[in-house]
Amino acid sequence: MAFAHTTVLLNEAIDALVSKPDGIYVDGTFGRGGHSRLLLARLAPGGRLFAFDKDPEAIAAAAAGEGAITDPRFTICHASFAAMRDELASRGVERVDGVLLDLGISSPQIDDPARGFSFRFDGPLDMRMDPTRGESAADFLARADERLIAQVVRDYGEERFAAPISKAIVARRESGNPVRTTAELAQLVARSVKSREPGQDPATRTFQALRIFVNAELEELEQGLKAAIELLAPGGRLVVISFHSLEDRIVKTFIAHESREEIDRRAPFAPPRRVLRLKPLARIKPSQGEISANPRSRSAVLRVAERLGGTE
Repeated sequence: MAFAHTTVLLNEAIDALVSKPDGIYVDGTFGRGGHSRLLLARLAPGGRLFAFDKDPEAIAAAAAGEGAITDPRFTICHASFAAMRDELASRGVERVDGVLLDLGISSPQIDDPARGFSFRFDGPLDMRMDPTRGESAADFLARADERLIAQVVRDYGEERFAAPISKAIVARRESGNPVRTTAELAQLVARSVKSREPGQDPATRTFQALRIFVNAELEELEQGLKAAIELLAPGGRLVVISFHSLEDRIVKTFIAHESREEIDRRAPFAPPRRVLRLKPLARIKPSQGEISANPRSRSAVLRVAERLGGTE
């Protein structure tokens, strides 16, 4: 079955990213290639694009079928964007002119019940971006203790009912009937949450938390931002689209940190210990028209920064 995907902040991201049409660019989250295709259309014949994705289905979509990208300037890499520096070095690339990270989960992942990302469909409770690696959400819930489950749900989902949710998950497991499907988890959470936010399913925060934890999303984001700033040539752009406050906070903090000099207070007239490496350029939200056409875009925040020419 084919699942449609609408790319969020498509034109805004590519407009912000491309400052050198014949440069080398990275799309750190290929998904179904919306950003990559428009980026290729903007590049000169000498430009190059390296795209990354952990999801084997995204890699397959890039390489075969009606949506395959056959442009010789394009290379797809089955890897996390956190590993972009090593992956590019192995291909002889030391510097790039732009890095784009779209941190949202793609619609084909959400809408396919077999992937286990959504409480809207019953399916196996998997949630892995790369189903060939790591531990599924169901396996985590089957082995973790009550304290760890509560910590994950609270810290990654910002869920104030994390403790009763965790207690219910463990009680069900100890009864000999562990949670294995999305519907089972959604129903259990609904019984554990005492009050509900208007317009939001009570399972939303728990599903978000487990997805982030299972895929180590925040850790990979921090690693990816560090790799990006090391790769970017002076004048190169960092463009990041976040979809929830935990991600956006990391991106905002990283850009702010790299756009400040660090002065040694014991020697205030000495050269700074850390020079400016980034210049913040923009913070962009989807238009009301985009939100109306694609409600999944409503929480998106796009941040843009430019690599400065200083050295560490």
